[in-house]
Amino acid sequence: MDNLFSGLEELGLSNLSNINVYDDKDKEDAKESQEKPQVTVSEEEFIFDKTYICPVCDSEFKSKSVKTGKIKLLSLDSDLRPRYQYVDPLKYDAVLCPKCGYASLTRFFKNITPTQADWIKKNISATFKPLPEKGHVYSYDDAIVRHKMALVNSIVKKAKTSERAYICLKTAWIIRGKAETLPSDTPNYREVMEQLAQEEKKFIANAYEGFSEAYMNEAFPMCGMDEHTIALLIAELARKTGKLDEASRWISRILISKEASERIKDKAREIKEMIKEGRN
Repeated sequence: MDNLFSGLEELGLSNLSNINVYDDKDKEDAKESQEKPQVTVSEEEFIFDKTYICPVCDSEFKSKSVKTGKIKLLSLDSDLRPRYQYVDPLKYDAVLCPKCGYASLTRFFKNITPTQADWIKKNISATFKPLPEKGHVYSYDDAIVRHKMALVNSIVKKAKTSERAYICLKTAWIIRGKAETLPSDTPNYREVMEQLAQEEKKFIANAYEGFSEAYMNEAFPMCGMDEHTIALLIAELARKTGKLDEASRWISRILISKEASERIKDKAREIKEMIKEGRN
């Protein structure tokens, strides 16, 4: 987990940081389109403050959330990362208590025992320093910190391996989102992009390791996914980390399965083709 938690020091957790040419018609069409009023959509329109009760310290607090009925799914990346129109809801999936430092993905937020709560209080709350809210939406940097906090908490409370792997995967997705939206005039742009690529790879590698272990030892469904979806995910994470033999083995398992759906098998064939072509 080396260097996975850089950026959390200011929250008081330094002790855990180691873990085109147009013809005339085209021009006319372009002019007409320019004369039409442009519809601008603000991310803030999709966000609201949701109230939570912290299961560790019983404090009531608000965390920004997405109005799910208003967002449209556009596509999925090869590792199942969803892409939506107008807003990236992935940024809002980690809930962080501003009083005690307990953090979790919304799926797991209430899943904590008294003993786990005590571990959180002792190892996180004791040194936690809250940061003030900066605006009406979460930036990718905000989201990365919140997801790293969720991962720290999952380790401290000794959560299931699948939960830790899922947080690693979603953190990698958010880092990818930051890279895709990073302004080209950012100082040291190429260096920053390389750093983001390396950090994403670290989280992808940890997600692969965790899901591979969980597949063998935990029951399904896992993090809302069935056995064949998890196998597909592991195959793609293996491919992304350069473990091509492992990726091929998982793909074969899916393709010979009588229970796997044709949708999953089609995606498996896509990954198999990417392996064959040597795509990144």
